Amino acid sequence: MHKKSSDLCRRKIRYESALEKHPAMSVCIKSLIRNLNLVVGCTYCYARNNCRRFHMTDDFSVPEYMPRKLRILESRDPRVFLMTGMSDFSDWRPEWTTEVFDRMARNPHHAYLFLTKRPERLDLQTDDDNVWMGVTVTCGAEKGRIAALRQHARARHYHVTFEPLFGPIKGLDLTGVEWIVVGIETGRRRGKVEARPEWVRGIIAQARAQGVAVFMKEELLPIMGESGMIQELPEAFKQRVWNRN
Repeated sequence: MHKKSSDLCRRKIRYESALEKHPAMSVCIKSLIRNLNLVVGCTYCYARNNCRRFHMTDDFSVPEYMPRKLRILESRDPRVFLMTGMSDFSDWRPEWTTEVFDRMARNPHHAYLFLTKRPERLDLQTDDDNVWMGVTVTCGAEKGRIAALRQHARARHYHVTFEPLFGPIKGLDLTGVEWIVVGIETGRRRGKVEARPEWVRGIIAQARAQGVAVFMKEELLPIMGESGMIQELPEAFKQRVWNRN
């Protein structure tokens, strides 16, 4: 058996111990998934203020590719990477996508997550088992993005992020989706939407009925209470990242 790094072991123990011994305990998703930020910049995104604060780019509305970060993928320890934490995948140039996917193919021991708010702009076909295409849905008017993702990003794995949740969402078709993440608006924005427990429970019930794993972000703990928290990872993540020999 290959020796795992101490960091990898800590992440595995933190997740498994928390959920097996204390099922209601809230785990921070950032301890499980690394945000790579290969591209910084988006026409609308929560990360705009962070970009200004740390002066990551001169103009956040113009996506900037940072290929030097690709070396991080050479790590031998299996990880789950969010590739679009400060960008929308639909804004990536074709040459960026080609280079990134080539590097991902050379490092198949990781799992790679992508997110977009505009799936209709994509034209992607991938059979890679470690690629997860995802879409962000914040309200009922946006639920059509899920079908658009399946149509325009033809992949083996799909996930949906309901964050920030701005209202109830009914009639979800989660066909092909293996994982959903639910979160709320944070920060001190004037007019901030305060999520209601029934909105969250409605989404969870639909996911449960369709056999989809659910991860509720730690910010939901004050709203849902410990007994109402659900934090699951898809089996494909656990098998690829933590159960390798």
